[in-house]
This record gives sequence, C-alpha cells and structure tokens, in this order.
Amino acid sequence: MKLSRTITVINGPNLSQLGNRETEHYGTTTQDELLEMIKEKASKDGFTADYIQSDIEGELVSAINSASGTSFGIVINPAAYSHYSIAIMDAMAAFDGPVVEVHISRVFSRDSFRNNLVTAQAADAFIAGAGVRGYLHAMNILYELAEKTEV
Repeated sequence: MKLSRTITVINGPNLSQLGNRETEHYGTTTQDELLEMIKEKASKDGFTADYIQSDIEGELVSAINSASGTSFGIVINPAAYSHYSIAIMDAMAAFDGPVVEVHISRVFSRDSFRNNLVTAQAADAFIAGAGVRGYLHAMNILYELAEKTEV
C-alpha cells in the first residue's frame, strides 16, 4: 500500500519562543523561520509537512495520534516533556510509521536531569545538538525510510 507523502513535525513546550529564549542553547532562528525551512525542504524533496507546536502535553499526544494514517512519519521535539512524558512516549510507540526525535541543544552536556529521555525510547532515530538543522537531518532520515516502503 502506498503511504502519504506528508510528514508531521511536532514541537513541544516553549519552542514557540525560538530565537528569543536561551539563544546560547537554541540559537537565533525563530519558530517562523524554522517552519519556513521545513516547508521549503519538504517541497524541494517532493513531500509536504504539517507543523504543530503546543505547550500542552495532551495536545501533543492528540497530534501524534492524528498523524497516524495521514502522515508517513513524524519529526518530534517533545522539549521538556521528553524527560517524563509516558503519554507522549506511548503515542510515539503506537504511531504507524517512523518517528525521529530531535533536540536542538546538546541535551547530554546540560543539566543532569536532561540525561533521562523517556520519549527517546519510542523513537526510531534520535538527533541532538545539531541546532535547528537537526530537523532537516531528521527529514532526510524519514525520506530514506520512505524509500524502503515506497512512499
């Protein structure tokens, strides 16, 4: 069965503040600039990208669940929820396609509590520390997986 050529990019809490908050960790690219980068890459590569950002855990779970059957893959940055959200991890595990988890900063070189990444257990791939370009790398990983499933 041929799947959708749509990916879903999901960003968690505080990522709407990209470009303004802790630029030493997250850089100066804004959420709007990130969204434009994602959409440009998807279009150039023959895909479309849906984008969701929420500060609310339940909305992120709903976004993952809604992507099943409509998107062939998910790129997700659960942000702070990555450290403790069993609900997001369970939704990621139940998703019917590949999931790549992205973190903009070098999470393992920051506060020790950031070393525990619950959600990463349900990801097919994990990228951290590549800045916002990590999203573009995650998209490439999804495309490679798509080639294997004839998306």
